[in-house]
Amino acid sequence: MIDGTVFEGVARADGERLDVFAAALADVTRSRAGTLIREGRVRVDGAAQSKAGFKLKPGMAVRVEVPAAAPTAAQPEDIDLDIVYQDADVAVVFKPSGMVVHPAAGNETGTLVNALLARLDNLSGIGGEIRPGIVHRIDKDTSGLLLVAKNDMAHVSLSEQIKAHTVHRAYRAIVIGGMKQPSGTVEGPIGRHPTDRKRMAIVPDGREAVTHWSALEPLRGATLIEARLTTGRTHQIRVHMASIGHPVLGDPVYGPKKSPYPVDGGQLLHAYRIGFVHPRTGEELIFEADPEPRFTYWLEKLRIQ
Repeated sequence: MIDGTVFEGVARADGERLDVFAAALADVTRSRAGTLIREGRVRVDGAAQSKAGFKLKPGMAVRVEVPAAAPTAAQPEDIDLDIVYQDADVAVVFKPSGMVVHPAAGNETGTLVNALLARLDNLSGIGGEIRPGIVHRIDKDTSGLLLVAKNDMAHVSLSEQIKAHTVHRAYRAIVIGGMKQPSGTVEGPIGRHPTDRKRMAIVPDGREAVTHWSALEPLRGATLIEARLTTGRTHQIRVHMASIGHPVLGDPVYGPKKSPYPVDGGQLLHAYRIGFVHPRTGEELIFEADPEPRFTYWLEKLRIQ
């Protein structure tokens, strides 16, 4: 089992606080970064730095170690789960909107992990005891397909494919407004919002993020799009589409304060396709899944007759 995760980066801005840089680098809150610094888990140019307010200089190498989460009492739960595919090494499952991927504060039960523990015979241990089998995530209110590793060999292979941007992930979304172009690419580094740590934002010191989108169908006051990820940052599609003036319909965080339509249950975003190379056989596998009824309801309602 891997003992935590290491993030490495090079400072570009002069005078930036170490805790701010470390938080963006490791995709954690600033307070969590401060704790890691006090624990001696953050190094600058190879030396442990204990001061959260340490001012970085351009070119300084920063290394952040985020330790593996402590074991939790996550238990198997008899939760309905749509297993699209599985063999001895991998599984592809459909996560419904409203379900959290793994246990965390405030969501200790009813998660995808609880369902996986009850439905699958094996799960990899690399993710730790709160994330067994979890190779990547999608947001609570986003529906769609997720890859699950059933052993450590598969977990390492799938993680490397994700890191190399060779896992094909495509989404369908209903975004607000009409698109002026048939397609486009949004490139903007994503990190924690500088003042609201519960939000993500395009920030100069964020992690590289690239989203390709294509308009599929004009709707009344909205557009059905496909979004394809080169990278997979937290809230990436939601942040990127909002940044070009077309937030995902129903998004309570990045959408307008007053939505043009009364969408309940969160953003209308669906991970409909995933493709990867099987860790053992080398075969390229592609899976697709239709969106949930709530997505289809709004799509039909907004269609131009």
